[in-house]
Amino acid sequence: MNLSYFISPHGFGHAARASAVMTALQKLIPNVHFEIFTKVPAWFFAESGVTSFSYHETLTDIGLVQKDALVEDLPQTLEALNNFLPFDPTLVDTLARQVDLAASRLILCDIAPLGIVVAQKAGRPACLIENFTWDWIYAGYSDYAQGFQPHIDYLHAIFAAADYHIQTEPVCRPQPVDLTVAPVSRAHQSETGAIRAQLGVSPREKLVLMSMGGTGWDFGFLLEARLDPAVRLVIPGGREQLPAVPQLITLPRHSPLFHPDLVNACDAVIGKVGYSTLAEVYQAGLPFGFVSRAAFRESPILENFVRAHLPHLWFDPAEFENGHWSAKLPHLLGLAKNQPPEANGAETIARFVAKLIR
Repeated sequence: MNLSYFISPHGFGHAARASAVMTALQKLIPNVHFEIFTKVPAWFFAESGVTSFSYHETLTDIGLVQKDALVEDLPQTLEALNNFLPFDPTLVDTLARQVDLAASRLILCDIAPLGIVVAQKAGRPACLIENFTWDWIYAGYSDYAQGFQPHIDYLHAIFAAADYHIQTEPVCRPQPVDLTVAPVSRAHQSETGAIRAQLGVSPREKLVLMSMGGTGWDFGFLLEARLDPAVRLVIPGGREQLPAVPQLITLPRHSPLFHPDLVNACDAVIGKVGYSTLAEVYQAGLPFGFVSRAAFRESPILENFVRAHLPHLWFDPAEFENGHWSAKLPHLLGLAKNQPPEANGAETIARFVAKLIR
């Protein structure tokens, strides 16, 4: 049984959520095969546990062009949107033929609008999975209203045309939809002890993960921070920047260690409040030291969810970059962990999708 999945390449959060849904579907439908359309690299899905898929490298949406993990480049975003939208009919026809040849029963979209347009062309139902849509995000940039408005109107009509609509908590714009589910996260694959052993960290040591998501970030400020010698920091993506320092465990951007396993093996997490990081920290019940993404419209909704549901500590962006946050590490590590939640939204979505295609 074939399903097509169109996935936004904006960071890794959408791909992580889609991977969680795909692995949950594999448990319910062992013969399911996915046709994945995205620019997120194929290794990401394989390492997330998606076992049967064909990969089609496709630019499925623009999202936002980022200067770094916390700052977006709006002029570049507008230029990219102007070059990408409306969708090229030839591209839509080509993709519709691929979907047709694969005999896909359903097209899932997180949150790539191109998938909905392709579904219409191919005569297949489309299922939108989101906690925000790009038209809603772009409407938050009032200083660029004139440039964004044509794209807002175009994308709003496309998103509204999805045959099925699923929202995942924390939801940015709640609407009457077919299904609303708990946060969606990939499940960890390895036990805590095995991950700590690979990192060279004893069970007695405190271990903190610093994660800025799938977007680039300069971790050089860590060299100036006054780090507690009793605490180890593990930093995915830090190996290309940081020298060997005993307290810092640096990993390459494409690390052999699965990110949810790293989260699960730690005593706390520090970083940007992005969807997949939040969902993984929520699933593990860990204290979360978070830094705001001031201009991004999704951030306040995610931050409010963290404040309501997780042991947490907020870091001012300036404090985060100058290293003064390190003085607050004992406070963060002193917060009690939560019991992991019983529900993972990925399983609820998988049950819903399985009923649709059966």
